Parts: sequence; structure tokens; C-alpha cells
Amino acid sequence: MDCVVTGGAGFIGSNLVDALVARGDRVTVIDNLLTGKRENLEHAMQLGASLEVVDVGDADAVAAIFAAACPEVVFHLAAQVDVRYSVEHPVADADTNVLGTIAVLESARAVGARRVVNSSTGGGLYGDARVLPTPEDPPITPLAPYGYGKYAAEGYCDLYARLHALSTVSLRYGNVYGPRQDVHGEAGVVAIFCGCLVENRRPIVYGDGRQTRDWVEVSDVVRANLLAAQSSLTGPVNIGWGRETSVLELVAALNEVGDGRVLAEPEFAPERPGEVRRSCLEVSRARRELGWEAEVELREGLRRVLAWL
Repeated sequence: MDCVVTGGAGFIGSNLVDALVARGDRVTVIDNLLTGKRENLEHAMQLGASLEVVDVGDADAVAAIFAAACPEVVFHLAAQVDVRYSVEHPVADADTNVLGTIAVLESARAVGARRVVNSSTGGGLYGDARVLPTPEDPPITPLAPYGYGKYAAEGYCDLYARLHALSTVSLRYGNVYGPRQDVHGEAGVVAIFCGCLVENRRPIVYGDGRQTRDWVEVSDVVRANLLAAQSSLTGPVNIGWGRETSVLELVAALNEVGDGRVLAEPEFAPERPGEVRRSCLEVSRARRELGWEAEVELREGLRRVLAWL
């Protein structure tokens, strides 16, 4: 099968590319390499994957790549993912997350792609939800431009389904973690804390540490993408564990699997604007209609990150 993976040199995208290549698919990756890394694709490129260093917002360049690749399935993961950056630079956030999605959808439509699997967000859309775990149909109340941009991208996916009969689905991830996540990045608490443990640095906890997240390991997210590509399911689908884990509980779990290494006492700093207090996804639709549920427990996932580091 011919596939295009946008953002395929990134943390989640490169893990997905590896899975696609392993099963024999022909994969074209689009990535501007601002946060993605060419080395993430070394193995996949040895097996035939190709990389086009292009910004997803460059509609003409994206269209030309799609015309050459003629993908049957498109996995759209290219995004600006930093919540704080979106608060400070909302226009730049929208350029990538909204206009970039439109460019991908239009290119997919033009070449007759069968399916577009769009990567979206759970916690970023639901904000401080009244219902926990949160299903796919509560009021959408983001606390940052990042969430609104992702919601707009979902809307365009739905529009292209209605207007052009382009089959689309949006996977609303919990907090994804795993090998290849940047330990020095602004996003990805698990990776940052694992890096602090390995490098004996003191972690920073923003707020009181009791804020919760729904952490899901990247191999489970890859499997959700593969199932979504084969499915005809449309609309939003939550992809998470369906359980809350606080930042302080994460610290405790990491200390349990650190093989004698223990995180330095965290430094507490003021909470940051745009971040939700509690996040937990209700995942029964994925289980019922996609045949998916998370399998990698948090402590096993933490061991995988530490082994990769």
C-alpha cells in the first residue's frame, strides 16, 4: 500500500513509519525537520521509505509530493504541538495546524486517496472538562489556541468527508510518550523526567503536581493508526488509557522502575497558562468500533523509554 505520513520524522510519526515499512508499505514522509529528526528514519529509509523535507503549510509543495506518491492512505501527524507556544504565537500555530491540514486534505482529495487518518488531541480540546473520563461529545472548551486549531482541523476533515466524500477520521490522543520523544523539549513530561533521571538533573513540576494526564504509550498509538486506516469509522475517536495519573504519581512510578536511580527532588514552579488541571479520556468508542484498547502499562512504558535512553 502507498502511504504518505506527514510529520513522519517526529516522535510518533517515525514509530508509525517503522510499522508501515515493516509490513511492506511504500511510505513517503513529509517533514520540515524543525522538531523531527532525520535519524529517526534511518532504518525505514534503508528499507525504502523516502523523506521530503517540506513544510506542511507549503500547499503547492505538498500537492506535488502527493501527485508523485499517489497515496492510498494518508496519516497526518505534522503539527505544532507546544501549548505554551500556541498561547504566545497563535497565528503561527494556526498556520501549521489549520492551514497545513487543509493543504493535506486538498492534496489527498486531488489524488483520490482512500483514507485520511488525522492526529488530534483529547486534553487540548476538552479543557477542564466537567465529565471525567471525557467522551467524544462534551462541549469543546480548549484553554489554548492549540486546542482550537486542532478542533478546526477536525472540522475540515469532516467537511471534506461531506463535500468531497473523502473518508477521514480524527484520533484524539491522550498524552503520548515513548522512545524518540525529545527529553529536552517543551512538551512531553514523561520524556523530560526520564531524561532528568538518566542525566541526574532536577525536574521542574509546574503547579502542585496534582494535575492529571492520561498517558498512552506510542506503540499503542501506532496500532490505533493502523486500525483506523483499515476502518471506515468517521469523526473523533479518543485514544488513551482511560485513567488519570498525576504528575507526582508519575514521579513515583519512574522511581520504581529506575533500577536504583531516583529522581532528584522536584523544583516546583508556578503553573503555566493554557494547561488543563485534569485530563482523562473515555475510550469505549475506540474499543467498540475500532477494536482498539491500550495494552502497555505505564511502568512498562517507562522501562521502554529508559532502555531507549
